Amino acid sequence: MNALNQSEMVVSTETIETAKSLRKLYFLRASFSIIWIILVAVLAKGNAGIAMVLFIIYPAWDIVATFLDIKANPPAASKTPQYINAGISIITTIAVTAALQKGIPEAFMVFGAWAILTGLIQLILGLRRRKQLGAQWPMIISGGQSVLAGGAFIAMAHAPNAGISTLIGYAAFGAFYFILTAIRLSKTIKAAPIAA
Repeated sequence: MNALNQSEMVVSTETIETAKSLRKLYFLRASFSIIWIILVAVLAKGNAGIAMVLFIIYPAWDIVATFLDIKANPPAASKTPQYINAGISIITTIAVTAALQKGIPEAFMVFGAWAILTGLIQLILGLRRRKQLGAQWPMIISGGQSVLAGGAFIAMAHAPNAGISTLIGYAAFGAFYFILTAIRLSKTIKAAPIAA
């Protein structure tokens, strides 16, 4: 009986630590998105060079954030989706850099494909984490919305008004969902039983 209680306590402590790490990461990801949105709104419209750098930085940041996500998870947890996500984001960063040399439509198509693939991974992770942590419905919705947004980016790639400012809504919704999930994780952490 005592071993069972200790096992439950370890799982509970591990879950709380994971929730705390993910909450911190989600606030960091939201902060990045908000800063990125401000930079795009203030600097990118009048400067193509800055717009290109910001276009490249967005998927590049996802590489860093994905490795922070891997670190936030318990050692025993499967991290295959995160490693796949990191690989996709590395390829996307390189592909966006190359596509921007051809034009905005090409970069939008690459970005759209990235949004679809990483949205699917986010959806899968949200569903998996829901069992352990709860509080994942914003991430599940965000993953689904990312898939839809990616399709929209591909469809509107050749629109005459397509530019980096078109991505502001995508980044804003991402920040919103990260904040919501972080807040929900705070409730999970507070509701967890305190080990004696």
